[in-house]
Amino acid sequence: MSTIGSPDPSHEPTPEEMASALADLEALANQSSVTVSPPRPPATGETKRVRKLRAEVAEAHLLADLQDDDAPLLLDTPKVRKRRKAAQQAARLHALAQDPEMRAWQAARMRRLLVTAALVSLTLALAWSTAGVQHFAADGAAPWSPAWIFAWLVEPFLSLALLVVVGARAYLGTRGQPLDDPKLVRIEWLFLALTLAMNAWPYLPLVAADFSLSRLVLHVLGPIVAVAVVTALPIILAAFSGLDHGSSGTPTSPSYRVNAATLDKLTIKARRLISTGQLSVDSGADKFRRALGCGMDTARAVRDALRNNPI
Repeated sequence: MSTIGSPDPSHEPTPEEMASALADLEALANQSSVTVSPPRPPATGETKRVRKLRAEVAEAHLLADLQDDDAPLLLDTPKVRKRRKAAQQAARLHALAQDPEMRAWQAARMRRLLVTAALVSLTLALAWSTAGVQHFAADGAAPWSPAWIFAWLVEPFLSLALLVVVGARAYLGTRGQPLDDPKLVRIEWLFLALTLAMNAWPYLPLVAADFSLSRLVLHVLGPIVAVAVVTALPIILAAFSGLDHGSSGTPTSPSYRVNAATLDKLTIKARRLISTGQLSVDSGADKFRRALGCGMDTARAVRDALRNNPI
C-alpha cells in the first residue's frame, strides 16, 4: 500500500514530463545568468559653463527684484544725519534769536560792550593829549624842575573830572535813568574845551615859530576824539533805551517804580511846557524824556498821565 503524497517508485516518467522538466531547468538557468544594471541618467547636455551661466541668470533675477525695493533709499546716511542735525540746530538758534527775552539780553550785552569801548577810547584820547597839555602848562620850564613836573598833573586831573561826569552819565544811561542836566553838559564841554585849547595853542599859525599843520592835527586829535565820544555816547544810550523787544520781552534796562511826588512834579513841568508850546501831549516818550530830563519809564508815566487826564 503506498503513502499519499509520496512519488511512486515504480512509476516511470513519460516523454512529455521529461520535456517539461528540461524546459523548466533551462528557464531557471537563463534567469540566474541575467545581470541587473542601474539605469543611466538621461543625457541633458549640462556642462560646467551651462551651470555657471544658469547661476548668473538666477542671481540677476534676484538682484532685479531687490533693486525695485526703495527701502535702502529711505535710510539716512551719516552725512545726511549730520546735515539734518546742523539744520535743526540752526533753526532752533534762529527761533531763540527771535525770542523777546533773548533779544533783550543781546541788546544789554551789546550796550555794555559799546559803553566799555567808548570809555576806553575816551581814556586813551585824554591820555594822548597829556603831552600837549604838559607842554602848554610847563611854558618853557626846565626839565625836571617843579613847574615842569607839576605840568604833567594838569591833564590827569582834568581827565579824571571829565571821566567822573561821563562815567556817571553812561552808567545811569544803561540803567534807564539818563542824565541830561544842562549843568553836567556844560561841565563836560568846559573840560573838553580846556583840553583842546591847551593842546592846540602852542601850534597855532600865529603862535608857533614854525607852523606845521600835521603837528597841529596830531595834537588836537586826542581832544577831538574825546569830544566825539562824549557827544555820541548819550545818543547811543538813548537809542538803546527806546528799543522794543516784543510784547513779552524784557526791557533792555530794568523798570523802576516812579515816585508819586516825582511823577506829580514832572507832570506839572510837562503841562507848563505844553502850555508854552515846547511840548505836545501827543509827543513820544523819548521827547518827554529829553524835555523833562528823566528816564524813559518816568517819561512814559508822565505821558500816560497827561493823556488820561489832559486837564
